[in-house]
Amino acid sequence: MTQKSDRDIEKEYPTAEFVAKLRRLADALETGEQFEIQIAGERIYVPVRAIYNIEHERGDSEEEIEFQIKWSRD
Repeated sequence: MTQKSDRDIEKEYPTAEFVAKLRRLADALETGEQFEIQIAGERIYVPVRAIYNIEHERGDSEEEIEFQIKWSRD
């Protein structure tokens, strides 16, 4: 297996494109299938065993909600 370099990218999407990605994710979760997504030119394969969580952060002048998907590569 090829070693992948570290990566930390945050990419903004138009609302319609974001909704389409969420819809595809929901469909994959409901059918128990692997989810595939391309982010900033790299195709990512999310395994069925992934763990999903939602994070809320609040600072002085802004709030943030992150939908997170995590898995080990081994």
